[in-house]
Amino acid sequence: MSSSVSANLSMESGEHRPTGQSGRSSTFVRNVLALLERTEYRRCESGEDLEAMYRLRYRAYRPHGFVSESPARSTKDDLDELPNSHVFGIYIDNCLVSTVRLHQIDRNNPQGPVTKGFGDIVRPIIERGDSIINPSMFAADPDVAKEYRVLPYISLRLVIVGYEYFRSTYCACLIRQEHTAFYRRIFGASQMSPPREYPPISIPLMLYGGECAKEFGPIVSRFPFFHSTQAEQRLLFGRRAEGETAPLTVLPTAKFLHHAA
Repeated sequence: MSSSVSANLSMESGEHRPTGQSGRSSTFVRNVLALLERTEYRRCESGEDLEAMYRLRYRAYRPHGFVSESPARSTKDDLDELPNSHVFGIYIDNCLVSTVRLHQIDRNNPQGPVTKGFGDIVRPIIERGDSIINPSMFAADPDVAKEYRVLPYISLRLVIVGYEYFRSTYCACLIRQEHTAFYRRIFGASQMSPPREYPPISIPLMLYGGECAKEFGPIVSRFPFFHSTQAEQRLLFGRRAEGETAPLTVLPTAKFLHHAA
């Protein structure tokens, strides 16, 4: 997931596996759903909101040496400017706690982190007509990440919401070696390539991915907080008509679907 994962997934080596026979009844699922009650998503397209995302990335990555020192204390790249780029801020109790970026990659929009770093592997998938949802630049506020141990699930929930909206064929991301178990368990991802250099990130990254239709169904059944309504999907990922104002925040809808089940 590019530098996205950094130290923020160090907590994800297995501490939050659901307990008992039913994921719905597990303490883990209840904890995530409870935090969703206090969560808002904001799609950031310009201005101060977007700059806040770039600064948060830098705060998360720089202490671990994953990015070079920047006088602007900001981390961004040319992929942020693409039309298929969606940058989100995740807010808990009205405070920014994390950010994640997603690219929907297809023939019409072939650019993204996975095509930039592993184009020889990924481009044939795109050229045959398939599409990829590509999360990257996940970063959590280092001051609050330890308090919200399930924050990666709240943040990366947007990956499955994006898949549901775009109906992506594959999910693929660039990750560090030590985070492979998390992505296998949560997204059903498998290794697609050995590690490679990915400048300007200072450590080698691995390409991991899987077929969305095959992997995500069982995952959503096991983790009901990944559910979303079509209205939420459209508000988060839909194209804005000319002159249309984007919603300030979008509330997760998994809680309503869970209570109705």
